[in-house]
Amino acid sequence: MFAPEQIGGGGHITRYLSKSFDVGLLGNYENYRYVAERYPRPEFNAKIGMVDLGLKLKLSGIIGEKFPIQPYLMAGGGAFLASSTGNYENILPDGSKGPGTNQYFQADIQAVEVFGLAGLKFRLSPAISLDITTAQHYPFTDRIDNLTTSSGKLHDRFLVHSAGLTVAFGKPKDTDMDGVPDRKDKCPDTPQGVKVDESGCPLDTDGDGIPDYQDKCPDVKGIAALQGCPDADGDGVTDADDKCPNTPAGVKVDATGCPIDSDGDGVADYLDKCPNTPRGVKVDANGCPLDRDGDGVPDNEDRCPDRPGPASNKGCPEIPAEQRKVLNEATKYIHFAFNKATLTSDSYPKLDQIVSILNEYPDYSLSIAGHTDSKGDDNYNLRLSYERAASARRYLLNKGIAAERLEARGYGETKPIASNATAAGQALNRRVDYDPYLTGEANPAETKYGPAPSIAEIRALGQKLPGKKTTGTGAPRSRKAPMKAPVKRK
Repeated sequence: MFAPEQIGGGGHITRYLSKSFDVGLLGNYENYRYVAERYPRPEFNAKIGMVDLGLKLKLSGIIGEKFPIQPYLMAGGGAFLASSTGNYENILPDGSKGPGTNQYFQADIQAVEVFGLAGLKFRLSPAISLDITTAQHYPFTDRIDNLTTSSGKLHDRFLVHSAGLTVAFGKPKDTDMDGVPDRKDKCPDTPQGVKVDESGCPLDTDGDGIPDYQDKCPDVKGIAALQGCPDADGDGVTDADDKCPNTPAGVKVDATGCPIDSDGDGVADYLDKCPNTPRGVKVDANGCPLDRDGDGVPDNEDRCPDRPGPASNKGCPEIPAEQRKVLNEATKYIHFAFNKATLTSDSYPKLDQIVSILNEYPDYSLSIAGHTDSKGDDNYNLRLSYERAASARRYLLNKGIAAERLEARGYGETKPIASNATAAGQALNRRVDYDPYLTGEANPAETKYGPAPSIAEIRALGQKLPGKKTTGTGAPRSRKAPMKAPVKRK
């Protein structure tokens, strides 16, 4: 059995390779004393030295380097040196000494050995650990106890149990100087000054994968495209800046995160069925211009937004052909006193028909244009044509038609529709035209005949011709002398 004196000491130097492996150089000195308890009964003392190189397998890759207890395995080999002295007593079963008793021996041994080791490391501080190990050593010799066998097998293997302290020396390499050694640093290229976690990676408070030093919203999960800020509706505008945070996916937005409204009508393009509405035009929920009368002509283009009509008539109702005929033929039924602007009573029914038409179609105005034949003074004819048109206008005004819807003008003898060389032609030329037109449109008389003198001009010309009921556009024509009175009925 081994005596209590069988103690020794040793040391090792270990170099970190990775999370799972270290390489170590081990040196041990052991003092053995052995006395056998059975026959034969040899005893010996051996001073043993071992120098080995081994590879350590750490289990920290499984349980983590932070765990306070780190199990490991180690295997290797090296040099085995021993100096052994002993005495061989051949004690027989009856207690007597047999042949070969008290044979002393002394052996100096140099050999190669291999070993296997299992250990537990208890971390006491970041730099100090307690190591407890059990190692099996197997030297390639059988001479330590001076007992050999004829089989040639080697029996001098033994266990070494140890306990000791491991002290970490030196400063581990820390390339990015973040306080985490490179061997433990999962982010070894962290910029200087950036706060890191225990793995050496920049802090990411909100866990969105964007480190705090690059995260404009470090306390709220976000996306890299917005420097770590959230974008709930995915429109590319951060929630903090998004005035429309619930925009549907895929909808284009402006800088404020609201859907684009190209025409500025208040309806976003993705909902706008009329995306090119002119600025300022009122629209419905679909972004299309309002059409109050439902005639298909939008109010902004509709001259009659409250009364339906075709687009060809600017959204206004058309005066039926039968009623237009009444207006076109009115000149045949509206008469004036001889050489005067006074309406005859037989004209009233036709004028009342005109009043009825204008009341039925309030979006229309009426052009009243007077004409004469070529007999008589030019200026007189011009004034008479205007006064007859004005007389018809006055009748309509008295029937309640608004003044702005009625325009009277006189063209005198300047716009004949027949030859003045015959009585029949002269009769046709003596007329008053009644032409309806949409209020705001061009006056039909002006379109057909051109501008007529204004009322002020006609009155001014009348003042230049005292004693005559004449108006005109200038002095009497030189081809005719002024007439004191008209010769024929107009």
